[in-house]
This record gives sequence, structure tokens and C-alpha cells, in this order.
Amino acid sequence: MKLGFYKQSLKKRIQLFYIFLAILCISVTGVCSYLFAARSIERSALELKQGILNKSVQVMDEHLRHIVVSSFSFMLNDSFGQVMKDVRNNNSSHYYQNLSLLQTSFDQLKLVEPLIDAAYINTPTGDFFSTRDFPDRKTGFTEKYGDYLQQPGWNTLWVGAHESELFPGKGRVMSLLLKPTVIDNYYFSNVYMVVNMKEEAMRSILEQDLMNNQVQLFLLQKDGKMVLQPETQQYEFNTEQAFVSRFSGDQAGDFNYTNAQGEELLVNYSTLSMNEDWVLVSIQSKADLLHPLKQIRWLIIWIMLICTLVALSLSNLLASALLKPLNKLQRLMVEVEYNDLNVRFQSKYEDEVSAVGHKFNRMLDQIQVLIQEVRVSEQEKRKSEVKALQAQVDPHFLYNTLNTIFWKSENGEKKDVSEMIVALSLLFRLGLNNGHDITTLEQEIKHVRQYLQLQQKCYENLFTYSIEVEDEAYLTIPILKILLQPLVENSILHGFRDKADPGSIAIQISRSAGFLILKVTDNGCGMDAAELEAAVNGTEAERKGYALSNLRSRLSLYYGESAAIAFSSIPDIATSVTVTIPII
Repeated sequence: MKLGFYKQSLKKRIQLFYIFLAILCISVTGVCSYLFAARSIERSALELKQGILNKSVQVMDEHLRHIVVSSFSFMLNDSFGQVMKDVRNNNSSHYYQNLSLLQTSFDQLKLVEPLIDAAYINTPTGDFFSTRDFPDRKTGFTEKYGDYLQQPGWNTLWVGAHESELFPGKGRVMSLLLKPTVIDNYYFSNVYMVVNMKEEAMRSILEQDLMNNQVQLFLLQKDGKMVLQPETQQYEFNTEQAFVSRFSGDQAGDFNYTNAQGEELLVNYSTLSMNEDWVLVSIQSKADLLHPLKQIRWLIIWIMLICTLVALSLSNLLASALLKPLNKLQRLMVEVEYNDLNVRFQSKYEDEVSAVGHKFNRMLDQIQVLIQEVRVSEQEKRKSEVKALQAQVDPHFLYNTLNTIFWKSENGEKKDVSEMIVALSLLFRLGLNNGHDITTLEQEIKHVRQYLQLQQKCYENLFTYSIEVEDEAYLTIPILKILLQPLVENSILHGFRDKADPGSIAIQISRSAGFLILKVTDNGCGMDAAELEAAVNGTEAERKGYALSNLRSRLSLYYGESAAIAFSSIPDIATSVTVTIPII
């Protein structure tokens, strides 16, 4: 796509620019408007739901408070007091008489608080209940509620929605466990009362103020356990620790939450005062809330299309007016393309296009002078390229390599043969570089590494090598090809020629200001650095006969006087050749 844009005419690019600018402005305006509207709707919805939620909490607290008051009032009547006297005296002989005595109280309890579905009293002398609600007598009271009874420090204890264990067939209920108050200065530690409320009735209290079915209310414990849930639960969240942890702070508030399914939810919550471990939670899908905003998106798309058509028309007129002098200059360039160097640009204006035209005229004046210089430079360049290729494909090196491949093949060393053939092939491919003179530092390092690997195969145990690049970012720097190979070749052929111990070659690449520094160091027999530097950096006649002279010629051709070669030598310790080239 990027390449296609560059191939377009300037007129087309101007048109595309104006169209892009119009679309960008409309898009930014539309997106910002959409985000602002979405944020405002989201904030308003959270505030509105928080108000409704607080009202629902107040209603729920009031009902729970009335249930508690009604239950304690039940335990304060005379019938209950008479029963407690028998319990205190551990007299079970009046059980059926007491059961009959409490029937009126049980009926009055349901009349006073219609939410109460059933009540049950557990005492050491027997269990009491309304005969209209027949309980399950197979299992004991402590087996059903033992876990709750063992909890310390409570007088009233709320239990979330569950299947009715005391009264089978009653369906799901919420329960209130109570301990009787002190009667006649006597505390009954082993008497308990259970009051059941229908789950459906409690749910209807919560949902009576809901505005629409997109909002769902949940009554949770702060540890995430469900107390009361809608008939159809649309969202899964209460088992996620990240969600539950949000209730540990304020008594009420709101937040955005993304559940495990990736659905964004708007959450309001408020803690009940009658049971501070219970939190009423309101959940609404953000996608459902913002669904009406889709119309705004379509409106933005239509505006973008209209503005695109308008921008296309205006950009065509503007581009034609701006490009008229450029088209004239283009026609002159076409004539120059057909080798007519006598054309000149003329204009009565003194604008930027005219300035370009005058520079174009001066360029034509210099072209004829430069053509001859280019021809000479190209000839020298071709000569240096041939010399570089000849240095790369040194007959002695190629003979040793092929001879080593042959003997390794005869000895059955197939792995070494395969590696050498691949390395030699890669060496030639990297050296040719598709006919280009400039390569990257990374490719140059690959080239010299293949050469070193081949030489290690040919001269086993002769030397080791290392390559160190100061910064990997330098690997993309363009440089003249085949710079390192002549340097390491000089180390192998001359530095290790009379050396008994294994040698080492270290290639170090660094950067200083605007220059790239290539340094090759070996621990060979050394050289006369001053003599070699004078020969390599001397005149063309003095360079002949030296292995590095071709490298100096190529550096001068491509980099001029900015490039340099320096030598230093301490025999059998460190002999270095440093090439410094400018970074183009």
C-alpha cells in the first residue's frame, strides 16, 4: 500500500491528502463525541441506578427489620413465656399442650409479617411449629443448622436462599436464626427459633423498582456467596476474586468490571444495615446500555462520506492550480530525459517553483562537466570491483578449500563437507551481493564469518576468532562490501605463517561520532607497521604488490579522503588493522 502511494502522481497525492484530512477531522470529532456521549450516559446510568439501589436497600432493610421485630415480639408473648417456663424446668409432659398453645401465636406472626412463610422453635423439651406446616422429623435440628449454631457471638443470624430443610416441599427460602431474649432473668442458651421467608417474595421486593430487564439485582455476601439472585442469571461474576474484593471498602459505590467471559459490566452496590455482611449488587451490560448510540455511529459514517466527496471536488481544483508550473518543469525534465541538455526553465514568478526551476538550470550547466568525471570514476570503480572479486576468489584460497572438501569427502566426513559447501556457496552469494557495491554491516559480518569458518576447516587448530559489535543497532548501517575479508585474510596468510601455537583473530566494530570503526586484531608474528602503512597509503605505483592496496583503492573511490587505514603491531601479542569509514 505504501509503495502504491509513492507511485501516485502529485495531484493524486494532494487529493488523497485532503480526503484523508477531512476523514480524519470528522472521525476524530465523531469518535470524541461518541466517547463523550457514552461516558455521560454511563455516568448518568450509574448515578440513577445507585439511587434506585439505595432505595431498594432501604426497603429491604425495613422488611428485614420488621421480620426481626415481629419474631422477637413473638417471643415476648405470654404463650411463648409459658412454654419457656416448662423448658426451664425441663418439663416435657406439657409438650402437646404447649404446641397447641403456640398455634395462635404462629398464625398471628404470619399475619403481622406476610413475608414469613414458616416458623420453627427448637428446645430441649421438644420442637414447636405451626401444625399447618409439617416439618421433616427424620433428621435433627442440629444436623441441619449445626454449622450456624457453632458460630460465636450472635443473637440473630441471616441465612441466604436455600432449599427448605425443615419443611420439605416449601421450595427455596431465606432463613433467620434467633436466640430468645432473657426471660425472667434466665438466659436460654439451648433454645433457637428459625423463621423462613419465601425466596420469591423476597426477590419481588428487590425487583419492584427496576426500570427495565437489562438491570439485574443480586444479594451477595461480601465473600461472594450468593444470598438472593434473579430467576435467570445472565452474568457470571460472583466467584471471581477480583470482583468480590471491590466490596471490602466503602458501604456503597459503583465501578466498571470485565468478567472472565470478556463482557464489560456496570456495577452498583450498597451494603445492608441490618446485615453488614450482605451487599445488594446491580449489574448491567455496558453493551446493552450503549446500544442506542449505534445510530450516532451511522450518522458519523454518512457525514464522512459526504465530506469525502466535497474534499475530492475541492482538492481536484486546488491541485490543478498548484501544479501548473510544476507540469511545465516536468515537461522540460522529459526533454532532458531524451538527452536535450539545452532546455532551460523560464518564469516571471519568484516563488518556490521558480527557485527550483533556476536550480534546475544550474544543474544542467553542471551535468556536462560531471558526465566526464563520472565516466572516469566509473572506470576506476569497475577496476576496483574486479580487483575486489579477484581478491575474494583468491585461487590459492579456492584451491585449498576445494582440496579440503575433497579429502574430507574421501574420509567420510560428510557433515564437514556439507558445512563447507554451504559456507562456500553463502560466501560467494554474499560477496556478489546481487551486483550492488553497498551492503549492510550485518551482511558483511556474515560474509567474513563464512570465510573464517572455511579457513578453520582448511587449517584445523590454526586459529580461533571472535566478532564483537558494540551495538546491534549498527548492523543496519550501509557500508562498502568486502572490507573485513581482506583484513582477516592478511592475518591468516601472514600473521600465523610461522606461528607454532594456535592464533586468535578478534574483529571489533564500534562507532565514533559520524564514523564506523572496523578493527581486526591478531596475535601473529607481527609486521613493520610504518612500512606497511606507507606502502598501502602511498601512490598507486607504491601500492602494487601488497594485499591491502586494493582495499585502500576501493575506500578512496567510494569514501574519498574521509576513509583511512591504520596499522599497529606488537609481534606475538597484538597486530591490528583499523579501517575508519564515514557513516552514510
